Amino acid sequence: MSALSDMEACRAAIRTGSLSFHAASKLLPARVRDPALVLYAFCRLADDAVDEGADPVAAVLHLQDRLDRAYLGQPKNAPIDRAFARLIDVHRLPRALPDALLEGLAWDAEGRRFETLPDVRAYSARVAAVVGVMMCVLMGVRDSHRLARACDLGLAMQLTNIARDVGEDARRGRIYLPLAWFEETGIDVRAFTRAPRPLPEIRAMTDRLLREASRLYARAEPGIAALPIGCRPGIYAARHIYDGIGSVIRGQDCDSVTRRAVTGKRRKLGWLALAGLRTGASAVLPRMATLYARPCPETDFLVRAAAIDAPQMPRSEALIDALARLREHDLRRRDAYAVMDRRSA
Repeated sequence: MSALSDMEACRAAIRTGSLSFHAASKLLPARVRDPALVLYAFCRLADDAVDEGADPVAAVLHLQDRLDRAYLGQPKNAPIDRAFARLIDVHRLPRALPDALLEGLAWDAEGRRFETLPDVRAYSARVAAVVGVMMCVLMGVRDSHRLARACDLGLAMQLTNIARDVGEDARRGRIYLPLAWFEETGIDVRAFTRAPRPLPEIRAMTDRLLREASRLYARAEPGIAALPIGCRPGIYAARHIYDGIGSVIRGQDCDSVTRRAVTGKRRKLGWLALAGLRTGASAVLPRMATLYARPCPETDFLVRAAAIDAPQMPRSEALIDALARLREHDLRRRDAYAVMDRRSA
């Protein structure tokens, strides 16, 4: 298959899988837009396989194999994998970055829950901030200050996603709000997942998460203004579209259990226009000192991995351990199925 047909498959995946990203990507310059669509299609496909597939453990192990093959230059014979392998080669994407995503998805497959807000940020670093860092690599941005601000934006967007999906996640037995917050309010997590309700305490937790997202959006601002000017409209658009989701949630009294925040085409068009205005303003306004703020502790490893002079980092012990646990789980399950098949024969 040709590179052009592989690229079209990536575009189609984004058109059906993420309207918000598809809208924002239209404002990126072509040299960044196409690899960004490939990157996002690959990440989205992996995320959906873990979140929505029948066997999340197998999906993570399959993703590990896909990454191994892509980095060996022998991708799986599928359009998105072939396009991703080309991206790796052209942009010299550090392996530690998709490995971080793999680790976050492994946590999902294990059903991991998070005790504190920093723990939630550590998860968000792996499933979202890493995408911001990989976007920077595609733009040719490899200095630590702008990488750190890209991480802030990724964290903010993921916290917004978590706030939007509180009810949906709970109905699937998943909790991404900090467990310590449940303990503070006396709400039993198991009771909430059995029968999710928009309790005042749950709405207060959602608001608390959105306030943390707002703090991180503000920290990200100077980094967007310091990107190559042609890239700024698309990233400003993503920032405002996702922050806008948070505004809709607040307008629903932070009830994301019985209602899902929907932004609609008209609002998205307004945020796209705002992104253009902000790009123009960023060309003349002075740089903010907070561009140089240190990375969040949970994202520092991503910044170090993507820096222009960074050595190739070995696969982390935490990821190796997580994959080993999943392989062990997979083997036990296969053995159980084999016993059942022998008994039924």
